Amino acid sequence: VQLVESGGDSVQPGGSLRLSCAASGITFSRLAMCWVRQAPGKGLEWGSCMEPDGILAYYADSVKDRFTISRDNTQNTLYLQMDSLKIEDTAVYFCCTDDARVGGTWTKLLGYWGQGTQVTVAS
Repeated sequence: VQLVESGGDSVQPGGSLRLSCAASGITFSRLAMCWVRQAPGKGLEWGSCMEPDGILAYYADSVKDRFTISRDNTQNTLYLQMDSLKIEDTAVYFCCTDDARVGGTWTKLLGYWGQGTQVTVAS
């Protein structure tokens, strides 16, 4: 199983980025997939998940109305469009399978995770 994120960069506040996560070794089209981030010195914070159908999506309040999750099941790829970026969005962004949690607590001991991609928002 391999999840490979890309698209992280340094941007100014108010800017946009699009993250990608290429999946292999899993039946991507049957799995709910998520984006989870980790800010410097902090724990894992859930951002967004999308159901296998590519229609139902869920967002944390901190990113709702600014971030958009999507997926292409023909390309086994998950995306995260991030607009109106804020300094507090600075973090390493991971894609993972939806089962990488116990209740509301995300853990790298469960599910499948990518290696992460760094997003830095600074003026």
